[in-house]
Amino acid sequence: MSQDFETLTVERHGPIARITLDRPELMNRVDAIAHTELVRVFRQFEDPGEVRAIVFAANGRVFSAGGDFELMLAGNAELATRTRMADEGFALIQSLLEVKVPIVVALHGDAIGLGATLVLTCDAVVSHPAARIADPHVNIGLVAGDGGCLAWPESIGMLRAKRHLLTGDALTGAEGYRIGLVSDLVDGPDDVLPAALALAEQIAALPPLAVQGTKRTLNAVLRHRFAEVMAIGLAHEVSTLGSADLREAIAAFKERRPPVYAGR
Repeated sequence: MSQDFETLTVERHGPIARITLDRPELMNRVDAIAHTELVRVFRQFEDPGEVRAIVFAANGRVFSAGGDFELMLAGNAELATRTRMADEGFALIQSLLEVKVPIVVALHGDAIGLGATLVLTCDAVVSHPAARIADPHVNIGLVAGDGGCLAWPESIGMLRAKRHLLTGDALTGAEGYRIGLVSDLVDGPDDVLPAALALAEQIAALPPLAVQGTKRTLNAVLRHRFAEVMAIGLAHEVSTLGSADLREAIAAFKERRPPVYAGR
């Protein structure tokens, strides 16, 4: 199992592997390097060997702040960069869906944007009441095309997904548990990782062929929806990556002022 990563760490403890986002100083944002490394690490588990379950965790105050503003601005400036970003986004979600063993998320802190998509494309989510899950693509002038329109409806239904993807409004862990974004709720952030590890150990103790076959069958639904949704979603996201509204949204955020959108 390869260990030479810049943005994450990978550990193996018997039949349990732990993938940890490990750039707390950058709030574990998903930039070009993180995209590449996440695809690489997920592809390792297309042939899991003796690994029977994965815990997906993060270091720092948040799980992941999502996409990187500087990468978005680079895409805004150049079509070739936007196209490459779309290809990377497609490969990331595809690689996550092809992991053969169950992935348990230890959601100790906020998961935003692409961070939320990564969480919701896994197989179980352990959270605490105050952690937030949100996809605010629309708030920065982007279509939620890099997986949000795939993962959210499959978790909470189309109507609720529309409600949150069209506004960017966050859900807490407690709210998420009530409506289906969170599978397991614990008392506080320090309880999340132990509970996630315990669930992964429970899964790892079961017959692996039965577990992996069940996951693959369930993921057939997501893979079917992936083929339908991701191409059109990424095409719309590429279009909005090139917009003046994106530049205005990022500038307003940095300058701490209300944005003024022109719809172009």
